[in-house]
Amino acid sequence: MYKRMNILTKADVSKIHAATVDILTDIGINFYEPEALDIFKQHGFKVDGNTVHMEESHIRKALNTTPAQFQVHARHPEKSVTIGGDHLVLVPGYGAAAMITKDKKQRPAVMADYDYFCRLVQTSDSIDMNGCLMVEPSDRSPQSAHLDMLKSNILLCDKPFLGSSVSRQAARDAIEMAGIAWGGAAEIKNRPVMVAIISSLSPLQYSAEMAGALIEYARHGQVNMIGLLMMAGTTGPVTLPGLLALQNAEMLAGVTLTQLVNPGAPVIYGATSTATDMRTGGLAIGAPELSMLQNATIQMGKFYGLPCRGSGGLSDAQYPDMQAGIESTLALTTTIMSGANFVLHACGILGSYLAMSYEKFLADEEICSMLRRMLEPLEVTDERIDLNTIQSVGIGGEYLTHPETLAHCRTEFYLSGLMSRDDFTTWSDRGKKLLSERLPDLFQKRMHTYVQPDIANGIVKDLEHYIQSRMN
Repeated sequence: MYKRMNILTKADVSKIHAATVDILTDIGINFYEPEALDIFKQHGFKVDGNTVHMEESHIRKALNTTPAQFQVHARHPEKSVTIGGDHLVLVPGYGAAAMITKDKKQRPAVMADYDYFCRLVQTSDSIDMNGCLMVEPSDRSPQSAHLDMLKSNILLCDKPFLGSSVSRQAARDAIEMAGIAWGGAAEIKNRPVMVAIISSLSPLQYSAEMAGALIEYARHGQVNMIGLLMMAGTTGPVTLPGLLALQNAEMLAGVTLTQLVNPGAPVIYGATSTATDMRTGGLAIGAPELSMLQNATIQMGKFYGLPCRGSGGLSDAQYPDMQAGIESTLALTTTIMSGANFVLHACGILGSYLAMSYEKFLADEEICSMLRRMLEPLEVTDERIDLNTIQSVGIGGEYLTHPETLAHCRTEFYLSGLMSRDDFTTWSDRGKKLLSERLPDLFQKRMHTYVQPDIANGIVKDLEHYIQSRMN
């Protein structure tokens, strides 16, 4: 199975690495943040204007200090997560501007939607971390929306969360606000409580905003998830091997900068690159090429000994229908079974990243739960093989009423709270409802179970005071 799953051979990995080194050495990569250029110069890198050239020795030195595994701390200690090794952390969707409603309409996302997603994460048994920018609230100023989202992350959910990386100032705000929740910025220095999404600007560029945010998070020992979305045939080479080499160069450049800023700062490696639909020029996140690239990208990350990011329940569909189910299941299954440690967009995404849906969140969450079940070890022991029971039932007997079946029937199998296993008559008698028709009621039931986590009143007041001071 693993031979079928892994798309690259060892020779392929080595060839992509060699091409990556050639790109970084000969072509270089542009950084538009002056401090980043100064940092590279101070460490002996060749810098020509905005272009930084990197030798293989620079990359190797950086990889020597990046941790293979680390913990991200939650306000509720039992909800802290470990990223790396064999661990799997699932995170909701990111960056959607619109909401898809149950009546198949699209509307701009608002802050209330963001808060509902925070509540969904808090009540989820499958999603390990809260997001940031899960939707872009149209009823908030773009300059300050991240402050409200960070506040909701801290107050509405006690799981670890994503920090804002829309600008260097947003990164500073995230660090300050997290510091308030943990008793001071010094309390989280080199103690990760957030993951920042740092995206390069393909081909071969880092914007001032992203490079600046990377530096701030690395300097404080928070996690930088170095990634990108390269479109084969538009922002990247049309051939998948060429795209893999180019995206690898961009990600390793970002990883290298984190270690120059703060050796040992935690990093996650991984992209969500995919094909361009050459009929329209649009993004195709439901394409099989996305899953192929996911598998290859995770292999490259494992080659470097880095914790790996993968993509989640991705679909180009505009509604949580059969297309959304097919595409999301393919993407999630490939990513998780390929060994991703950190899965972004695990739940909720529709319309090629442009929309989210409460119903899609619940459907994707079910896929995540099923995949978690598939990852559980079988625990093959003499007791679980249970030859005594097999002998007692013998040839032609039945197991349904056996005491061992009665003892384990409620715990041995995965029981879905979402999927229907009714026969046709029962399903008909219950109104012939499709899953998409049942999901809105299930969402309302989830919201009724939500309980806001406890937090000291002083923290709430300090967060509000900080936001007010930033708005003035």
